[in-house]
Amino acid sequence: MLEGSSIAEEEEEEGFDRKTNCVVEQSEFCADFGENDWIVLGISSSKKIRMSENSESGTNPCDGKGPQDADYSDNPSLSYELESLIFARFPRSEYWKLCFVNKRCLALLKSGELYKIRKEIGFKEPSVFMFASGESSWWAFDREFNSRRKLPVLPSDLCFASGDKESLCAGTHLLVSGREIDGLVIWRYDLAENEWYKGPSMINPRCLFASATCGDRAYVAGGMGASSRNEVYDTAERYNPENGSWEPLPRMKKRRKLCAGFYMDDRFYVIGGRNEDGELTCGEFFDERRNRWELIPDMLRDDPVQSSHSPPLLAVVNNELYALEASSNQLKVYLKQMNTWKQLGRVPVRADYNRGWGVAFKSLGNELLVIGASGDSCAGNYMAIYTCSPDSESGELQWKLLDSGRNRLSHFILNCSVMVA
Repeated sequence: MLEGSSIAEEEEEEGFDRKTNCVVEQSEFCADFGENDWIVLGISSSKKIRMSENSESGTNPCDGKGPQDADYSDNPSLSYELESLIFARFPRSEYWKLCFVNKRCLALLKSGELYKIRKEIGFKEPSVFMFASGESSWWAFDREFNSRRKLPVLPSDLCFASGDKESLCAGTHLLVSGREIDGLVIWRYDLAENEWYKGPSMINPRCLFASATCGDRAYVAGGMGASSRNEVYDTAERYNPENGSWEPLPRMKKRRKLCAGFYMDDRFYVIGGRNEDGELTCGEFFDERRNRWELIPDMLRDDPVQSSHSPPLLAVVNNELYALEASSNQLKVYLKQMNTWKQLGRVPVRADYNRGWGVAFKSLGNELLVIGASGDSCAGNYMAIYTCSPDSESGELQWKLLDSGRNRLSHFILNCSVMVA
C-alpha cells in the first residue's frame, strides 16, 4: 500500500490485480522483493529451503543467463516457520507486496495463516474501514491515515447499495448489514482473501441495532425486524468468526431500537434507543458469568437521545466511556461510580450539522477517533480526521489533525468500523 503524496491521485492510478487479489497503484509500484530474491540467515544448511518457485515456469537455468532459482548452496534460506514469523510482523499496509514474491507467499497471505500467527504472538494493529457518501466502494486506512486502499465493490443488489447499512468488525471479518430486495442480509468482507461473501445471516435479522466488538467476538442487540409489524427486538446474538456463526444470548430487559453498544469492564453494554414507550434513558449490560442482563437506570438522563437524532455516539478508551453530544459538539466522559457524565470540551468536527448522522466516533487503540465535517470552513466538503488521547481526570484535550481534505472523500460518513488484526 502506498503512502503520503500519492493519496490524492489514487482513484485514477490504482488498479486491481485479479490474479493476486491485491489492490496496487501502478504509477508507484515498487516492491522490495524481486522474483529471485530471498532472505538469508546463518542457520544450518539442513533447513535450507528455496524461497522462489520459478522451477514451474519452465525457465532453463543453463541458458547462459545465470541461475533462475534462488537456490545457492552457500546461502541457506530461512525455514518456512521462521519466514512466516517474519512476514507476520510486517505492517499490514505492506502485505500487498507479498503477493508478488512467490506462490507460497501468496498462498500464505490468502489462507489467513499470517493473521493466526499475529494473534498467537500478540502482534496486532488497527485499521479503519470506511464507506463515505458518494463512493461506490469501501476504503481501508492504516492507523495514521498515511495509506489507504480501495476494497472490491460489494456485489449486492441496488436496494442494498442505496439503502441504510450498519457495520461491525470481528477478527478479520468486516460485517455489513442492510436490506436487499428479498430482505435483511449480511455481507462479509474477508481481509485475508480480499473478497466479499454473503452471510452468515443473524438468527434474528435486524436493523437499527446496537453492536460492539471484544477481541474476535462481535455482539449485537435490539433493533427491529423487516416484517410489516416493525417489531422492536429485545434479542441479542454473538458472532464467532472462527466458524462464521451466530449464537443466541439471553433477552435484554428492554426492547430497543436506534440504540448504541460498547464493550467495557469485560461486559457488553447497550444504551439509549427507543421503543413503543418512547425514548429510553436507561442502559443495561450482559453479565456473561451469570448469563443475564442487568439494568442501569437513568444512564442518559442528562442527555436523552432526541427524535430524528442519531443513536448515541460512544467510544471506549482505556476502559473509560466517552460520548460525543451531537447537539453541542461536546465530548463527555462517563463517571461510573456516580452514574453521570462530565463535560471535557468541544470536538473539532461539526456533529450538529446533521444531528449526529454522518459522523464517525470510534476508539482507535488508546485514542479517540472522530471523522466528519471540520469546524474550519476552509476544509470545504471534505472530511476532517482527528485523534486525541483523552485524560478523563484532568479533562485536557489535545486533538491531532491527521487529514483535512487530502484524501478527497466526503465528510458525510455512512459507515465506519475499526478492525484490530
